[in-house]
Amino acid sequence: MRKTAFLLTVAALAAQPAFAQTFDAVEAVDAQYDRTERVARQLWEWAEVGYQETKSSGLLQSELEANGFTVQERVAGIPTAFVAEYGSEGPVIAILGEFDALPGLSQSVSPLREAVAGKHAVHACGHNLFGAGSLTAAIAVKQWLQETGTPGRIRFYGTPAEEGGSGKVYMTRAGLFDDVDVAIHWHADDENSAAAQTSLANRSAKFRFRGRSAHAAGAPEQGRSALDGVEAMNMMVNMMREHTTMDSRIHYVITEGGTAPNVIPDFAEVFYYVRHSDTAEVEAMWKRLEAAAKGAAMGTGTEVEWEIIHGNNPLLVNETLAKMMDAKLRRVGGVDYTAEELAWAEQLSTTLGDAAEPLTGAAQVQPYETSLGYGSTDVGDVSWATPTVGLRTATWVPGTSAHSWQSAAASGTTIGFKGAQVAAKAMTLASIELYTNPELRTQARAEFDAARGEGYEYRSLLGDRDPPLDFRK
Repeated sequence: MRKTAFLLTVAALAAQPAFAQTFDAVEAVDAQYDRTERVARQLWEWAEVGYQETKSSGLLQSELEANGFTVQERVAGIPTAFVAEYGSEGPVIAILGEFDALPGLSQSVSPLREAVAGKHAVHACGHNLFGAGSLTAAIAVKQWLQETGTPGRIRFYGTPAEEGGSGKVYMTRAGLFDDVDVAIHWHADDENSAAAQTSLANRSAKFRFRGRSAHAAGAPEQGRSALDGVEAMNMMVNMMREHTTMDSRIHYVITEGGTAPNVIPDFAEVFYYVRHSDTAEVEAMWKRLEAAAKGAAMGTGTEVEWEIIHGNNPLLVNETLAKMMDAKLRRVGGVDYTAEELAWAEQLSTTLGDAAEPLTGAAQVQPYETSLGYGSTDVGDVSWATPTVGLRTATWVPGTSAHSWQSAAASGTTIGFKGAQVAAKAMTLASIELYTNPELRTQARAEFDAARGEGYEYRSLLGDRDPPLDFRK
């Protein structure tokens, strides 16, 4: 078996053009550090939220066009979604790029809590780094294809509104990944890992209750409080939590509940997320959620309707690709801090409390394993359309949680930019491996087909609704 594998490797190398054997992918990415930093910093400053990332999307498109990519904009009915491609034949490798920010937080690049006046959204999930790092990887792969003459197409997918908007789901539903051989993604994190980690399926909706206004003291009998409907629903769903399976996650925020205590509110809204590792379980819990909404409206004399906002399938892990990516990440290594970065990280680490971890972890690559992750991502739907692989890199100080002011701060610093470079190097190496190793592509596809099962048909958790382009307004 080892002899066969050795011969296959020798044959693959012999089939490559001479440049393919000498092109230094790591060096090519290092040479683009200034672009990674410039783009990541600009996306961080703009911090545009889902489906409103006009400037961010435009910047990425212009960078790709300037480097020889053909750009197709406004795909899948989304103004900020795009696909950029270089090459005209051969295997299609997709690199995903995100660029939306999170609302409700504000932070400078200080290692201490410091809100920025007038700024109400930040890259607390590192999507500025995601977009910039993927951009650098796509351009490095293009350079390799061009210099070596290897047949192949590299595509950059500009994917908006990951945070609650499911941009990739609409792109998957539109068939934009149907001819892709392998899709590659990465994410900002507080550690380096290419472990085979799946995610939770999820669905969200805004439940809108309508009642009748009246003076809360002078004529309470004439009113029907829409807020009562929201609160009754929340109470029933909170009781429902006791009777769900272990992987269940249900969370909500009241987005509107009235403006004055002495005015019975005639409108109130609650925004719900439901998650589980099994899509079928999400759908089962969802029926109970809808029943609770109807019961709450009936009991409070109000009316209710709801709009599904987003829905993601769980990530379909491909271990053939994950083990390959793990090897590439180990070749690259983690993030090394300068003395200045170390001092910054040490100060931020003091704000993490019990979650703080040794800063040496940023330079390490975590052991390979298979596991269930408790987050959700619209990359999940891509992974059911084509074999998909990802990695995470230490763009944040070890111990930092996503969606925090600490992650937002680090995402705007050289610590974050270095992590994006690590991801770009690993993705470039992985792409080159995929172009030059047809046996790897075949094995990955076989695993993918077996995991989906015979007769599989893609089904999104969104139904046939159009992209919710105004859900952040």
